[in-house]
Amino acid sequence: MRIWSVHPKYLDTKGLVALWRETLLAKNVLEGNTKGYKNHPQLTRFKKSTNPLHSINQYLEAVYQESLKRGYHFNKNKFSVESDPVTLTVSKGQIEYETQHLLKKLKARDLSKYDSLLAETNIESHPLFKIIIGEIEAWEIF
Repeated sequence: MRIWSVHPKYLDTKGLVALWRETLLAKNVLEGNTKGYKNHPQLTRFKKSTNPLHSINQYLEAVYQESLKRGYHFNKNKFSVESDPVTLTVSKGQIEYETQHLLKKLKARDLSKYDSLLAETNIESHPLFKIIIGEIEAWEIF
C-alpha cells in the first residue's frame, strides 16, 4: 500500500488508479471494516490526526478531483467530505524520498510522466499535506 504524499498530478494512470483503490482500502481499515492492514505504516499519519476518517476522506477528494481532470470515472459516492478542511504535515525529506521512488516507477511505466516529474523544480505535496522541514517520516518502510 502506498498513500502518496506527493500531489496525485505526478502519478501516471496506473499509479492514480492504484492510489484510489489503496486509499479506499485504507478508509475501510479506519472504519473497522477489514481484518487486514490494521497496523500498516501508511495509516499512521491518518490515525494520529484528530479525525482520521475526515482526513482520509479529504485525501480521497483530491484524488477524485485529479481523476476528473483526466476524464476518469471514479465513484464519488465512495467517500464524503465535511466542509471543515484539515491539514496534516509531511516532511520535506518524505517528499524527496517519494519523488525518487515515483521516478523509478515512472521510468519503467510512463516516460512522458517521468520526464515531466524530472523537470519539476518544486514538487508539490498532496493538498491534504503541508510540507515541513524534516527527514523521511518514521513510518516509511525502506
